[in-house]
Amino acid sequence: MTLVIARDAPALAPSRALPEAPRALPDPLLRIAGVSLEYRTPGRVVRAAHRIDLDVYEADRFVLLGPSGCGKSTLLKAVAGFIAPVEGEITLAGVPVRKPGPDRIVVFQEFDQLPPWKTVVENVAFPLRAARGLGRREALERARATIDKVGLTAFAGSYPHQLSGGMKQRVAIARALAMQPKVLLMDEPFAALDALTRRKMQEELLALWDEARMTLLFVTHSIEEALVIGNRVALLSPHPGRVRGEYNCHEFDLSSLGSRTFQAAVQRLHDRLFEPAPEAFAR
Repeated sequence: MTLVIARDAPALAPSRALPEAPRALPDPLLRIAGVSLEYRTPGRVVRAAHRIDLDVYEADRFVLLGPSGCGKSTLLKAVAGFIAPVEGEITLAGVPVRKPGPDRIVVFQEFDQLPPWKTVVENVAFPLRAARGLGRREALERARATIDKVGLTAFAGSYPHQLSGGMKQRVAIARALAMQPKVLLMDEPFAALDALTRRKMQEELLALWDEARMTLLFVTHSIEEALVIGNRVALLSPHPGRVRGEYNCHEFDLSSLGSRTFQAAVQRLHDRLFEPAPEAFAR
């Protein structure tokens, strides 16, 4: 059974009555506490995210949802350890995040993230040897097992140029899962796919989560995708990104698409996403 946790977060669909005495919450696996992020342009310093507070629990499918330029991808890179906050702190299992590490693996939307001279199985096995220190045989065994989970066993000996875009993305997901990270970070991984392939990849990701129960931090600007992928959604305001709301959406899955309840939830999030800010942002 999945434990769904959101701090006073409203549900987006009718749910069963809650018990009178709530259970004590476990400690979050990933904590983002008062985090502000900035980047430099030739002429100025731009604040991408402002004082973000989020808790992600083990086995969460946590989605960062917001319009382009709201800082969601920048926040994901900070969790990965590529960007240092100018305010606040990010901790993983209670340990401050200071740099990239194999406990946080990122899957980007670009298809050309696989070394073209390596086969599928070699692409998946390589980081196991380089970052995890596994021997060749053990790395290949784990790589083949993970490739099988994403349905690419027949293409284990193929090279990236022989694969479709969706297949390349499956290899990238297999490579990440093989590393057995504490948190799998996905930055709009299906945004560049056609509608049918995107739907198939969503199905496969949810099936993989059912099997592995990994902790997922997923970035998207699609409200529909956020509702079917996530069990919790954090809504970020337009630039600079601030947390505008946090919602439970564990009632929904891919079979919910088109239902009245689902469409009502989409409209509710859309209205919340684009409502005017109560006041201008001030540093």
